[in-house]
Amino acid sequence: MAVFESLGKYRNTGLLILRVGLGIMMMVHGLPKIMGGPSGWEGLGGSMKVVGIDFLPTIWGFLAAISEGLGGFLLILGLFFRPVNMMLVCTMIIAALVHFAKGDGINGASHAIELGIVFLGLIFIGPGKYSVDRK
Repeated sequence: MAVFESLGKYRNTGLLILRVGLGIMMMVHGLPKIMGGPSGWEGLGGSMKVVGIDFLPTIWGFLAAISEGLGGFLLILGLFFRPVNMMLVCTMIIAALVHFAKGDGINGASHAIELGIVFLGLIFIGPGKYSVDRK
């Protein structure tokens, strides 16, 4: 159909919609974690035990919270786009592994896996024309 063939010229608009939508949702997940303070960060950072890291849980938790909260905001802006997506991929890998470790199976881990795949793909695609990082 002709209407679908012409949508290709709106690639950058599609990337903007994707960045803004994902960024808002990551901020919704991440900002409460940032506000949780050191005790919340310690609990969150304890998730690193699934990959054998059991030192400095507060630091790891803070990094995960920042990755989601501030990373979501940077995703919206398209600023530091690829490094932010790399951090989000790592965060989603740990989130998926935590679900598997709790016995939630693929259904429990699917949201983190799906987001990880999207963030990985965005690393290759880039932020698009409507971003601070545009080239």
